[in-house]
Order: sequence, then structure tokens, then C-alpha cells
Amino acid sequence: MKFLVVIHHPKGYDGSLEGKQMAQDIDALNDEMEAAGVRNFAGGLQPIQKSLRAQPDGTVLVTDGPYLETEEYIGGFWILECASMDEAVEWGRKAVIACRAPVEVRPFF
Repeated sequence: MKFLVVIHHPKGYDGSLEGKQMAQDIDALNDEMEAAGVRNFAGGLQPIQKSLRAQPDGTVLVTDGPYLETEEYIGGFWILECASMDEAVEWGRKAVIACRAPVEVRPFF
């Protein structure tokens, strides 16, 4: 089963203010995931630049910034191949500690 492990950052979060230890902790977690054979892909995301919305007339509206105004946004993610939700949650626990941020675990269909 594939799972999406999503890191949530608060509005206005500036990753450049984080210390070297956090980057080392995330690198160590990535290494551990690779060694366990569960990591399919991982990526950090920059702040939202553009949002696209279908319009009733069939056109697509492109706007600057997020689609929704929220207090949190997705800062990064992993796609993991795990045997169960329980296993994915255990990786999510490690992500919470390494990233020092809330994490969401969701299965793919």
C-alpha cells in the first residue's frame, strides 16, 4: 500500500530560520526510510505561487497565492510503500520529530 505523509507548516513559516540539527534529522530519517525500502519519493515545497480554478465558462482562472486562506500549508511530503496504516503512522511519528511540525498520513486509493 502507498501512503502520503504530509508535513504541515504554519502560515508565514520560514525554513531558513531552522537550525542545522533539523536538516540533519530529516536527512537521517530519509536515510532510514531508504534503508527500510519504504521511501518512493520525498520532496519539500516552497510557498504557494499560483492557484488554478475552472470557471463556469470552461476557462481556467490563474491567480497568485493559495487557493484557500489557511493557517497551515503543506511544506513537504513523502510517498511511502508500507504494509499497513500502522507502519505508515510509525514513519509519520518519526517525521513529526524530525520536522518539528504536524504530520498527516493518508493512504492512496
